[in-house]
Amino acid sequence: MIDAYEDPGEPDCRGGGRYLWWLVTQQAGRSALGALISAVWMVLLAATPYLLSRAVDEGLAPGDYAALVAWTGVLAGVHVFNAWLSIMRHRTMTRVRMDALFRTIKVLVGQSVRLGAALPRRIGTGEVVTIGVGDVHTISSSLTVIGPGFGAIVAYLAVAVLLVSVSVPIAVVVLLGMPAIAVLVGPLLGRLQGTETEYRERQGVLTARIADLAGGLRVLNGLGGKDLVADAFHHDSQRLRAQGYRVGAVTSWVQALGMGLPTLFLAVVTWLAARLAAQGAITVGELVSVYGYVAVLVRPMAFVVDMGYEVARGVVAARRVVRFLRLEPMPDTGTRDAPAEPAALHDPESGVRVLPGRLTALAAALPADATAVVDRLGRYVPSAATWGDVPLSEIALPQLRARVLVADHEADLFAGTLRELIAGHADGPDEAAATRAVHTAVAEDIVRGLPDGLDTSIDAQGRNLSGGQRQRVRLIRALLADPDVLLAIEPTSALDAHTEARVAERLHTERQGRTTVVTTTSPLLLDRADTVHFLVDGKVTATGSHRELLDGEPGYRALVARDEDAEEAIR
Repeated sequence: MIDAYEDPGEPDCRGGGRYLWWLVTQQAGRSALGALISAVWMVLLAATPYLLSRAVDEGLAPGDYAALVAWTGVLAGVHVFNAWLSIMRHRTMTRVRMDALFRTIKVLVGQSVRLGAALPRRIGTGEVVTIGVGDVHTISSSLTVIGPGFGAIVAYLAVAVLLVSVSVPIAVVVLLGMPAIAVLVGPLLGRLQGTETEYRERQGVLTARIADLAGGLRVLNGLGGKDLVADAFHHDSQRLRAQGYRVGAVTSWVQALGMGLPTLFLAVVTWLAARLAAQGAITVGELVSVYGYVAVLVRPMAFVVDMGYEVARGVVAARRVVRFLRLEPMPDTGTRDAPAEPAALHDPESGVRVLPGRLTALAAALPADATAVVDRLGRYVPSAATWGDVPLSEIALPQLRARVLVADHEADLFAGTLRELIAGHADGPDEAAATRAVHTAVAEDIVRGLPDGLDTSIDAQGRNLSGGQRQRVRLIRALLADPDVLLAIEPTSALDAHTEARVAERLHTERQGRTTVVTTTSPLLLDRADTVHFLVDGKVTATGSHRELLDGEPGYRALVARDEDAEEAIR
């Protein structure tokens, strides 16, 4: 089975079927062993009627009890050996399934890391969750039927060969039976792929709604939009249920035909063999063997139908995985070096110019406008933004990421100790640097309140912290990274006025001489900024200090007054 640290290989992303085949070839030896064991297991199942017929014709019919005991012993030995083979088949195919499961998970995680910040811009949260929770298991489960399916085909051909020695007409009927079943079941499998694909798409949409509700229920409740979103969720869930019924209808037909057609086939062949026995064309022992052969064939034929069903579902799931693996991160065509000395950042689209070594604030009536400027200055979207005289698009991305940090107020917090959480990519923060960052973020109370201080375990997404504590932890992490340029989105939006005022003062002092940009409409933070850009409809309409804009820009004054009123209410 694949090792946790082993390279999973380069997946074949040309289609769902090709991806499944890639998973098989990555463990070709194990897959071949599973197919071989399955083939021997099923052939020995098919050999049981032959041994039984020999016991009847050579032992029971003439009264030769020695021969009867001998054939019975062989029959018992074959069953014991086949029981062991069944165990080995299950173990081998389980290893095939687990390898496919973990290999798929590794390529998906690797692709997520490769996409990086582009991931949420390329695919929805619901789609990612659906792939990770459902599709990987469907893909791995589909591989477990390939071995038994191959064995079923081998057993089917072996039985046909054995029947030739009994009756050519019966052998012909048996040989034509499986293709006939394939013709009847095949169209249903094609329809199953279509209904399953639509079901998975609707499931992704509904999962995305669940994620949105989980993250924004408090806000929706405050705005009075909870009932509206609940109605939309109810409507989507009803559509998903209806589509699930359609998938279930096709699935029920596939499974019913998978068991019903082989049983009907057994009845036809048994009737034909009985007529031949009555006419004296075959012996009673041969009649027993024919019945046994065909009775045994019911299981392999059901395996073949089940293989078609599972592979069809696996192909649908693999297509979704392949579609995710085909996503490309932002292209990095940059070859130039970043400016060696502090230089101004400029976004021509908005008119924002960030002077080096200063604390610059972006105040926008629509927060999304300020966030869009930060995305362009951080090169998370294509733009004509420049750093000094160099277009950001021409700077090598690793250099840019090492020196320019975008700190989102909703950035993910991974599970681990608080020390590990704030360290980011570093092995561990310097104690003095960590203490200074905690002080700047006014987070001493957080560290003191935790049982083990910085070594206290924090849940994923900081669920055991309050909203304000999570925001300050994110700020600590950004400060410890110590970037040349820090672009912080709403870094104090969840803090009370008293804490926010201290954060604003300390942030200005700590980042003195280094470029810092914050998006905010808080007068406490704006008052500490060296330069404030007031944006309307995504464009700079006024630039100056906080006091200058209050005196000379009515729109800015009206925007900031809303936050002042809110702060007075908090006080």
